[in-house]
Amino acid sequence: MKKMKIYLETTIFNRMAEDNRKYCEETKRLFKEIACGKFQPYTSAYVLEELNRAEQSKRATMLALITEYRIHVLPLDNETVELADRYVKEGVIPERFAADAQHIASACVHEMDCILSLNFQHINKVKTKAVTALVNQLLGYRSAVICTPMEVTDNDDDR
Repeated sequence: MKKMKIYLETTIFNRMAEDNRKYCEETKRLFKEIACGKFQPYTSAYVLEELNRAEQSKRATMLALITEYRIHVLPLDNETVELADRYVKEGVIPERFAADAQHIASACVHEMDCILSLNFQHINKVKTKAVTALVNQLLGYRSAVICTPMEVTDNDDDR
């Protein structure tokens, strides 16, 4: 069976560098499954830009995850920028949060199966999922499913 290609948005890395926020344990479960080879993990140069703006102690922890878990980094490219700009133009993502549009666009341009995000303000919400899907369909892109780590990981209670 083909491994699911997952895009890890910035909030996923944040939870791995923290211990006392909601969804930290669920995110650690995701990374255990990545380590076991269940997924093909990806992130993007957009995420690296955001991680590099974090405080030093947290930055080092988050950036180390990319190497440790062999996470592929998708490049900055014009096609992604154009799709992200379209999301902003259509009012899906506010212009001042254009980086969130870049995450979704990068995942769709590079044909990811899922975007894993704990950003419930601009990415992981019904409006964003619906309107980006319409824009993607109009422009000929396959939409990546926007979801949380809990929606793709195995629940120990299910076994």
